[in-house]
Amino acid sequence: MVGLNNIKETDFVNVTIQSLMRVTPLRNFFLIPENYHSCKSPLVHRFGELTRKIWHSRNFKGQVSPHEFLQAVMVASKKRFRIGAQSDPVEFMSWLLNTLHTDLGGTKKSNSSIIYKCFQGQLEVVKEIQNRKVNEKKEETEKQQKVTGMEDKAEPDDVVREICRMPFLMLGLDLPPPPLFKDVMEKNIIPQVPLFNILKKFDGESITEVVRPQIARMRYRVTRLPQYLILHMRRFTKNNFFVEKNPTLVNFPVKNLELKDYIPLSVPKTNEKLRSKYDLIANIVHDGKPGEGSYRVFVQRKSEEGWYEMQDLHVSETLPQMVALSEAYMQIYEQQQ
Repeated sequence: MVGLNNIKETDFVNVTIQSLMRVTPLRNFFLIPENYHSCKSPLVHRFGELTRKIWHSRNFKGQVSPHEFLQAVMVASKKRFRIGAQSDPVEFMSWLLNTLHTDLGGTKKSNSSIIYKCFQGQLEVVKEIQNRKVNEKKEETEKQQKVTGMEDKAEPDDVVREICRMPFLMLGLDLPPPPLFKDVMEKNIIPQVPLFNILKKFDGESITEVVRPQIARMRYRVTRLPQYLILHMRRFTKNNFFVEKNPTLVNFPVKNLELKDYIPLSVPKTNEKLRSKYDLIANIVHDGKPGEGSYRVFVQRKSEEGWYEMQDLHVSETLPQMVALSEAYMQIYEQQQ
C-alpha cells in the first residue's frame, strides 16, 4: 500500500486516485502503456504513469508524488481543480471519469472505453410535469364554476409524463435532514440511516421532487447495473449564505450488499446470471467543517482481504468494523462474479 504526497490541499485528488486504483480492470488497462499509446491526451499518459508508480513492485519508498498528474489535471480542467484549493472528490471523480473516457476515444455507446466498461449503468427516468395549458384552462373553468356554482372533477390529463433511459457513472443518494433541536443532554443526536432506505430512491416507485429546470416529480429505476457501482451521499447543501454538512451516519454492509432485495431489477437474458451482489472496495470520508476539512479513504487490499485507512502519506491497517462507522461520502462497490 503506497501513500500519496499532499502537495497543498490536494487530498481530494489523492482519495480519488486511491479509490480508482482498487478497480482491477481499470488498473490493469493503465499498467500497460500499449493500451493507450496512440492517445494524444497528456492526462491519460500522466494517469497511466501514476498507476505504474503506485503499483511498481520495486518502489522502495512507501510514497508516490502525484505532481505531474496534478499539473495535467490543472491544464485539462482549465484550473477548475488546482493545487492549493480544496475541491470536492465527487465533482473531481465525475470530471476525471468523463474526461478520461472522452480522451480515450470513448463515444456514447456502452463499453466504448474502459471507463464505461467498469462504471456505466443505466437508469429509467419517469418525469411528471404539470401541463400549463391544461392548468390555464382549469383556472378559466374554475372562474366559470364560481359564477355558475357547479363543480367539476379533476381530469387525469393535467400531468405530462416523459419516460427516458439514461446512462450513469455514479448514483447520488439523498440523506434525511438532521434534527434541528438538541436533546435533553444538550447534544445533537447524530441520526443514522440504513443504506437500503436511501437506495429506495431508485426502486421506480419512490417520488423525488425537483424544482429546476421546472417543478416536476421524478421516479428512477436502475435497469442495468455496472460492474463497479459508485455511490455518493449528498452531505453538502449550499444555500445563499453558507454550505451545510449533513452528519447523518449511513449504515452499510462491507460485504454482500444485495441490491435485488431493494431495487427491482430487470430479468437477465437466458444464459446470463443476475449479478446483484456487491462488495465494498473503497470508502471516502470527509472530516471537519464543510468547505474546509480533509478527506481520507478506506480501501481494501484484495490479496489478504484486509482494510487500510489512507490519508495522504499516512497508511494504517484498520478493521472492517471501523470502515462502517465512518461518515461515508463516496463509495465504490465491486460486483461479485
